[in-house]
Amino acid sequence: MAPSVSLVVPIKSLTLAKSRLLGCCFPSDERNRVRLVLAMAADTVTAALATPGVGRVLVAAAKPDEVAGLHRLGADVVDDGNAADLNDALRHGAALLRRADPDGVVGALQADLPALRPGDLAAAIVEAAGRRAVCADHAGTGTTLLLSASGCPLDPRFGDDSAAAHVRSGALRLATPAATLRTDVDTVGDVERVRALGVGRNTLAVLRGERHSCASAEPVS
Repeated sequence: MAPSVSLVVPIKSLTLAKSRLLGCCFPSDERNRVRLVLAMAADTVTAALATPGVGRVLVAAAKPDEVAGLHRLGADVVDDGNAADLNDALRHGAALLRRADPDGVVGALQADLPALRPGDLAAAIVEAAGRRAVCADHAGTGTTLLLSASGCPLDPRFGDDSAAAHVRSGALRLATPAATLRTDVDTVGDVERVRALGVGRNTLAVLRGERHSCASAEPVS
């Protein structure tokens, strides 16, 4: 039987997240930037929870109240342990997951994958096959998914050229195409790239300028 997979999705304070997107879709509109960040997280979490083999998604947030609505999607929302950086937040979340499942796989999944399809995430998990593994972003330098080996530490090394840093630390670089898993959003060009792949309904609603409940991280009905 394949080991169960539990994922940590880190989310920084919404006043800091995705600052490069301000003005790209909604000129000079801070509120809509926040709505877009929340919508992307909601679509990412929804896809992750629908992925075969994923048993739990834990959101480690700098300010849990800002993303409390993700709980209604089925995620567990916790504080990030007053983390100093992304790696600290991931270690904190991974430790919580490991207590509940000492022998399973723990993973770090970025929160800005609005086009994510369960099949792409499942393909990456199958290829990893219980080994520590990394899925690089579309540029080949960043990391969108990091998986621990079964029952072993996650050992996150996010930062500049994180995909290579994870490989140097012993992670298998995954080969599965998994376009929707590799396409995160940081820039205007990234927004257009995920549009072409087909984003989730929360993100789509925000990009269309519709005002739905994803402002509080609820799914769009």
